[in-house]
Amino acid sequence: TKGDLKDKTVVVRAKVVKFTPGILGKNWLHLRDGTGAAADGTDDLVVTTKAETKVGEVVVAKGVVRTNVDLGSGYTYKVLVEEATLTR
Repeated sequence: TKGDLKDKTVVVRAKVVKFTPGILGKNWLHLRDGTGAAADGTDDLVVTTKAETKVGEVVVAKGVVRTNVDLGSGYTYKVLVEEATLTR
């Protein structure tokens, strides 16, 4: 569960479905690996990184899991993988 992974390093291989560069000094990715459900939003993993990528690319993201992140202005994340490195 997400609680079991809090503050731990994880590695996820997934497809980039959204890439937004340069927000709060980071690039923001939305990844999907075929798990979870669209109905409750568990099919989408948000990752921050300094690396560049593009939509449609399959990457391996390695970063630290943070839970219940509130960035203000309505941006909250149940799970966020931060400071990820990307490999192809």
